[in-house]
Amino acid sequence: MPNLTAEDLARVAQAPLLVGVSATDLAGLMDAAHVIAYPETELLFSQGDKADRFFVVLEGRVSLFALTEAGDHSIIEVFDAVCTFAEAAIFSSGIFPLNCEVAAGSRLVHVPAAGFLRRLAENRALGIALLGGLALWQTRLIREITELKSKSPSQRLATFLLALAAKADTGERLRLPLTKTVLASRIGIAPESLSRALARLKGHGVEVHGREIEISDLAALRRVVGEGGE
Repeated sequence: MPNLTAEDLARVAQAPLLVGVSATDLAGLMDAAHVIAYPETELLFSQGDKADRFFVVLEGRVSLFALTEAGDHSIIEVFDAVCTFAEAAIFSSGIFPLNCEVAAGSRLVHVPAAGFLRRLAENRALGIALLGGLALWQTRLIREITELKSKSPSQRLATFLLALAAKADTGERLRLPLTKTVLASRIGIAPESLSRALARLKGHGVEVHGREIEISDLAALRRVVGEGGE
């Protein structure tokens, strides 16, 4: 199995698409996969490129984006560890419909489409297992979108910061993993709404210094999520 360690494979097994696949079958599906580390931010693929593989984010993040007529990036989705992405393209058109940028410090598993699809053709039960994983993931996304739409900009930002704090090992001092423009797109608000939300959260114990965030009162932030952030 090309350069996937046992630890890498265990992390791949956590991806929503693959959670229903047995360890033996997963090893078979990944037998031609390989890991690539990205020390610098770079373009992973462009819209219109041949979709001859899909990917698993082991560490870091990637951003899928479209280019506007003015040449600006419009962020469509951001994927963190541990998620698969671009798999839909190998099952449909065989062409990547968007551009993808991988962030510095990321590690991705590249899964060649040919071998993966061949394994699925040989074992139809694997397809059922993958569909089960996708169904669970879709249910989660629908729930998250529903919750997001019901929240104010301040609540959306507070929810994001609480999730970030829960994953961090630096206490209440955080560094935003995304630029503010990308963060605004990620939580579904305009950049100017993000600025206003940050100003409002200052009264709830959130101090912002560039991309450095200090949260002095997590309980107050939780109350913003529960009671309203406007």
